[in-house]
Amino acid sequence: MVRFMSSEPKITLDNVFHPKSVAIIGVSPEKPGFASQIMGSLMKANFPVIYPVNPNYQEAFGFPCYPSVSSIPGPVDHVVVAVPAAKTLELLDDCARKGVVSVHFFSAGFRETGEAQGEVMEEVMLQKARAGGFRIIGPNCTGLFVPGARFIPTNRLPATPGPVSFISQSGGHAMDMPFHAGPRGMTFSKVMSYGNALDINECELLEYLTDDDDSEIIAVYIEGVRDGRRFYHVLEEICRKKPVVIYKGGTTDAGFRATQSHTASMTSSAAVFDAACRQVNAIRVDDIDEMIDVLVALRFARPCPAGRNMAVAGLGGGPSVLASDQMERIGLHLPPLSPELRAELNKILPTAGAIFSNPLDATNIVQPDVMYGAMKILGGSPSIHMMLYHMGFHPVTQWGNGRFANAAFLNPAAEALRKVHEETNKPVLLALGPPSDPTGAEEMFKVQEAFVGAGLPCFHSLEKAALAMLRVENWYRRFNIS
Repeated sequence: MVRFMSSEPKITLDNVFHPKSVAIIGVSPEKPGFASQIMGSLMKANFPVIYPVNPNYQEAFGFPCYPSVSSIPGPVDHVVVAVPAAKTLELLDDCARKGVVSVHFFSAGFRETGEAQGEVMEEVMLQKARAGGFRIIGPNCTGLFVPGARFIPTNRLPATPGPVSFISQSGGHAMDMPFHAGPRGMTFSKVMSYGNALDINECELLEYLTDDDDSEIIAVYIEGVRDGRRFYHVLEEICRKKPVVIYKGGTTDAGFRATQSHTASMTSSAAVFDAACRQVNAIRVDDIDEMIDVLVALRFARPCPAGRNMAVAGLGGGPSVLASDQMERIGLHLPPLSPELRAELNKILPTAGAIFSNPLDATNIVQPDVMYGAMKILGGSPSIHMMLYHMGFHPVTQWGNGRFANAAFLNPAAEALRKVHEETNKPVLLALGPPSDPTGAEEMFKVQEAFVGAGLPCFHSLEKAALAMLRVENWYRRFNIS
């Protein structure tokens, strides 16, 4: 039965983000595809109620398979559609009869094709959604990822709920960012890929997340908006309350053309978008990797640094010079150590072969007890706002020799730096140099896992750590001023 006719949606995003039952249209036990993938992932996540829908099968993955959504005996909150665009309108009529809450179209072939037929089809789809009283996600997107509701659409995403929410016009980025951020300790409250934004769009999502208590940090991938004035005001409002990290796609001529065929977005110039982000104090980043780095800094480099003065420690004169050059070039400052501070450090560090400067380098600084003592001394200085320890940039600490993968080093080292953070109440960062072979990669990721488990922010280069902290310090300073 059709619920009501209305020009405005009546179902809130809170309803959309908390489905308790899902129908997956296009599931096939014989052919792999998105519908079968999401079916298997939801089963693994123990999502409460799953209904496969395909008129060609009576059973799929051990579940009864239904010919249509309206033939399902129980209530259906959410519908995932992974069938050709030509079947769209008939499906929406069926969803209206069932009284569903939301319909996600993984299916593509609509307005993004540039053909008039696709645009007309989307207009009719929206009319049917309004008449049927349900919401549309997409089309042309990967839809929802909500760990707290056990709605996990693909394996190996971080399943523990967390404080970060991510809205993405791209389905690929919506899955890739949490996948790569998970091993760095990032967990998520809500993720939505919204594709062509036929119904639910970036403005409505940001309005919702502004007052969502479960979303403390907001990440946004956007290609373009249709209502620039509304977007600016919504962004301004949420930035008054929370950090917002934005990656804008389509900033070059080639990128602009790609966005047109990807999600048919209307986009503005990079200069205009940059200016808007600066005015509202949104954190602008240039790619997904940098977005993850900034999210890691916001989440784990606590409290936010009170300035740009960094103390750096680790083994190796060359890496120390590299750290100095890269961090100063990016905009952080490595102040020289006072004679008093150097005298304190000299009590636990050998003079021979050491650099009693900033960066700090000594032959025994890889020992957890020395690591703790030196970093705590550095953090006790009022002129130091944050500390960074680097590993893997020098032959002595290169990955793959097994020295750092064993618990005898890992557990005391992680605990040492955790205690420094706790006792100094200043951010303690880890920069892990890149591995050069599979054995080295295995060791590096074991080290990362241990330090992430201790609640510490890990970065994959000195430069990445510096840039992320510069972005966060700049945001924090402006946030406090406003």
